Amino acid sequence: MEWFTAPDHWLSRIVFQRGLAGLYCVAFLSAALQFRALIGERGMLPVPEYVRRTRPRHTPSLFHWRYSDRLFATVSWSGAALALALVAGVGDAVPLAVSMLLWFVLWALYLSIVNVGQTWYSFGWESLLLETGFLAVFLGNDDTGPPVLVLFLLRWLLFRVEFGAGLIKIRGDACWRNLTCLYHHHETQPMPGPLSWFFHHLPRPLHRVEVAANHVVQLLVPFLLFTPQPVATIAAGLMIATQLWLVLSGNFAWLNWITIVLALSAVDASPLTGSHPQPDPPLWYVVLVVLVTVFVLVRSYRPVRNLLSRHQAMNRSYDPFHLVNTYGAFGTVGRIRDEIVVEGTDDPAPHPGTVWREYGFKGKPGDLRRLPRQFAPYHLRLDWLMWFAALSPGYAREWFGPFVERLLDGDRDTLRLLAHNPFPDAPPTHVRARLYRYRYTTWRELRATGAWWHRTLVREYLPPTRLLRASVDDR
Repeated sequence: MEWFTAPDHWLSRIVFQRGLAGLYCVAFLSAALQFRALIGERGMLPVPEYVRRTRPRHTPSLFHWRYSDRLFATVSWSGAALALALVAGVGDAVPLAVSMLLWFVLWALYLSIVNVGQTWYSFGWESLLLETGFLAVFLGNDDTGPPVLVLFLLRWLLFRVEFGAGLIKIRGDACWRNLTCLYHHHETQPMPGPLSWFFHHLPRPLHRVEVAANHVVQLLVPFLLFTPQPVATIAAGLMIATQLWLVLSGNFAWLNWITIVLALSAVDASPLTGSHPQPDPPLWYVVLVVLVTVFVLVRSYRPVRNLLSRHQAMNRSYDPFHLVNTYGAFGTVGRIRDEIVVEGTDDPAPHPGTVWREYGFKGKPGDLRRLPRQFAPYHLRLDWLMWFAALSPGYAREWFGPFVERLLDGDRDTLRLLAHNPFPDAPPTHVRARLYRYRYTTWRELRATGAWWHRTLVREYLPPTRLLRASVDDR
C-alpha cells in the first residue's frame, strides 16, 4: 500500500515518538512530585471533593471510580515509567497492536490526571499534550511505515498551534501590530528564565525585527507545511528555530518543546539517511487510521470556526477527551509586572516593629538578587498560578486561602513546592501577602547593586492572618 505509508519519514517518526514520550515523562513527574499539596486528599483543591461535584461523562477519569493519594502516585509514577520505556524504544520492540496499546494507556493515564486537576491543569499545553498523544497512538512502529494520514494530522495540529497563536496576536494587543510587544514581554512574562533579563535589554530595533519575524513564522509559514518537500521541511525548520529562541528567552513548561516535536514530524530526513522500506500494514490498521482521520477532520469544525472568528478564543477544548482543540497565547502583553510576596512572622501579635520573613518560590521572581532559573519543560504549577493571582485576586479565589492555611500549619507537602522556608523549626504565627511592582534593573543598577530586579510596594494583598486552632483540630 504505497499510498498509505511514507517510508521517507521513518526517522521523523522515531524522533517524534521518542521526543513525545520524553515530554510525557516530564508531565507525569510534575504530577507525581506536586499533586499532594495541590489536589491530594489534604491538598488545596482536593480531588475527592471535586469528583463528588462532577460527572464522569464531563470529566472522564479513572479517579471517578476511586481516589486515594496512593493510587494517584501509582498512576503518575507508572506513567513516567511507561514513558521512559517508550523513550528507550519499547514501542518498536513489540507488535504493532501492543505498541498502540502502550501509547493509548499513556494517553488515558494523563487524561485521568488532567480531568481532575482543576485550575492547576488549566493550561493550553495540557490539551496539546493530550491531542498530540492521541494522534501518536496511530503513528505505528517498526512493523509498518508511518501513515501519511497521521503525518498529515500532525501537521494539521502544528498548523493550528502556530496559526492560532499568530492570529490571536495580530487581532489582539496593538503592540503586536506596531511591533513593540517585546519592549515589555520578556519582563512581564509569567516565568522569566535565566536569559530573559538579557533579552529584555536587546536593542529595541532588534525587538521589532523579532516580532515581525514571529508574524511571518506564525501567519505565513504554517501554510508551507502542506507543500511538497523540501519546502515543508524548511517550514518546519523555521518553526523549530523560533521555538528554540523562545526556549532561551523564557519558561513555558513544555509548550515550546512539544511544538518542536510536532515540527520534527514534518522533517524529511531521507536525503541524509535514505528511505526505510517496511512491510505493508495490516488491513485493520489501515481501516482504523482512515476512520480516525475522518473523525479528526470532522471534529476540526469548531476549532476552524474559532480561527476564523473575530472573537477568537485561545486554548479551548471542545470535548472532555481533549481530542481536537484550539490554541493561542499572549494575545495581550502586560506593560507592568506585579508580584505577590508572601511573608510570615513568629511574633504572637504583629506590631509596627514586627520582623516579617519572606517565603521563596522556585521559579517566580522574589529575591531581587536571584537570577531566574530554567525549569521548562518541567511545570511549576504553583508559581504559574501565583502570576495569575497577581493579575487579579479572582484567579486565586479557590486556592490562595488554603495555601496560606497550609503555610500556617507547616504542611510539608506545600513547603516542598517552595525554594525557601524561613520557618524550618516551627510554622509562623501569622502570614501576610503584599503586592509589589517589579521591573528589571538597568545595566548600571545591576553593576551597582547586583540585583536583577527592582521593586516597589503597591498595596497589601492579604492582611496578617493566623490559623484558628479549631481549624487545625478539624483537619
